[in-house]
Formats: sequence, structure tokens, C-alpha cells
Amino acid sequence: MSCITLEKLAESLQLTNLTPEIPLEDILISSPELNRPALQLAGFMKYFDAERIQIIGMVEHEYAESLPRAQREKAFEQLMGAGIPCLILARDFKPSPYLLGLALRYRVPLLSTSLPTSFFEARALRQLQVSLAPMVAIHGVLVDVFGEGVLVLGDSGIGKSEAALELIKRGHRLVADDMVEIRRYSENELVGRAPDVTRYLMELRGIGVVDVKALYGVECVEDEKHISMAIRLEAWDQTKIFNRLGMKEEYVEYLGNKLVCYTVPMRPGRNSAVIIETAAVNFRQKRMGYDAARELERRVEEKMKSDRRC
Repeated sequence: MSCITLEKLAESLQLTNLTPEIPLEDILISSPELNRPALQLAGFMKYFDAERIQIIGMVEHEYAESLPRAQREKAFEQLMGAGIPCLILARDFKPSPYLLGLALRYRVPLLSTSLPTSFFEARALRQLQVSLAPMVAIHGVLVDVFGEGVLVLGDSGIGKSEAALELIKRGHRLVADDMVEIRRYSENELVGRAPDVTRYLMELRGIGVVDVKALYGVECVEDEKHISMAIRLEAWDQTKIFNRLGMKEEYVEYLGNKLVCYTVPMRPGRNSAVIIETAAVNFRQKRMGYDAARELERRVEEKMKSDRRC
């Protein structure tokens, strides 16, 4: 299960730690969901998910302030004693001395943000989604071609990096070479990026490792990219039948998400960069409603009908 330390999350969200006595690096966040505990402050604890980060916004704050002191203290003790990872106060609300005491007693960090609650929620959910997304690392190259994230696959030495280098020289962008970390953000969104160690670096056999950002400029690299399609480079094999018309699409699957995958046979003289460019444009064209293979099929059918009439 993916997780992130509360210390790292607090740093990325620019949260203020109101309980520095509690070390944030020891607390792991594993739930990508947030909760505003209005019902819990009212005493309803059924179905309460204590693994979620809890946020006190304007509604929760005003409701708690409207309660008699004894009832308010009981409600917060029940909440803090439930095993929650932390409690975040929006709009720079100041905790009462009693709440601070509860936080220290139950070892629940109190954090604060100056942001409005809804704005902070949206920001925090996005950060959690990114940090806790399922991830798999694969051998391949990821490039941004005409705005489409193209995952280039194939055996070692087939020419993936060389194709990516040619694409860079043609004005496209490198995201990752050799190793691609793929994260699943949603049912239809796979995002790829390079590991921190190899970001912007490319290995070229016979030359060694080159820094693409340093050689070609920042406009030729990208930190991460939504993956639209995949291309598998294979050695030319006369005995194998490759897809020539594109009537039937093939797929490759990562983390339960399917990507359209084109298998391209390679032999000396074939310009893989131009082929990848064409595949990216053709993929976008299909997504916009035009399929050249279907158009060919339509023309053939019309020709056959015309010949029969004659």
C-alpha cells in the first residue's frame, strides 16, 4: 500500500505545525480521502473512518463554538481519541488550550492553514491522489509528441533511446528514458515520469549518458505526462504478420488501465521517429472521430457497389 509521511505532506501543503512536540516524520498517511468531522462532533461515530485526515472548517468551527463547553470538550475528546492521523484547522483558526492538551495526550498533530476550507480540500486531495497513486516501474521511454504522451516499448537495444533523441531534435519532449514510473491517478488516467535519479538523462550506447536538459534546453524535457498510447518496437521478422490496415487495435495494460499499443517492425533504414510522430497524429485523429482505415473500408464498399451496378 502506498503511503506518505505527514511531514512530507505538511511541507508540500505549506501547513503550520501547532504541536512541534509530536514528530511528523513518524506518522504515515495511507488514505487518499479527507473528512470534515461535523457529524462526529455531533456525536455520530458510526462508519467513521479514522484513517482519514480530519479538517475543521468554518462550519465545524462555528458548530463546535455553539456547543456548551462540556459537550464541546467531550466531542473533541471522542474525535482525538479515535486514532486519527492529524487534525487540520483551516482559515488559521486557533485551537483552544484544551484541544492542544488533547492533541498532546493522544499524540495527534494539530496543523493549520490560512486557506479557505474548500480551496484547501481541493489542493490536499490532489496532492494525496498524486502521492498515494498505485505505481509500477517499467523499462521503456516516454516522450511528449504533439501533446500526446507516447510510451515507447521494446527489447533492450532495439533503438528506443535513439528514436527519442531524434524526436527531441524534431521539437518534441523527453519525459523519461530507460525507466518509466507509471502512476494510476484514475480509471482512465495513467501518468508517467522518470525516477528522480535519472530525470532528464538518456543513455546512448557507444556514447554514454547525456543530459538532455543541459544539451538541448528546458523546452525539450517535461517532468511528467499523461500517457495516451504505446508503441512497441520489434525486430523485423518476415515470418510474422504485422497489422497493416489498423482495423483491429491492440492494447497493453498497466495497473488495470488499457492503452492502445501499435507494434512497429524495425529494420535498418526505417525512421522510427517519423513513424512515432505519424502514429501520434493518427491516434489523435481517431480520437477526434476520423479513422483512415474505416474510410478506406467505406471507399472499397462504395467501389464494389458501383461495380455491381455497372
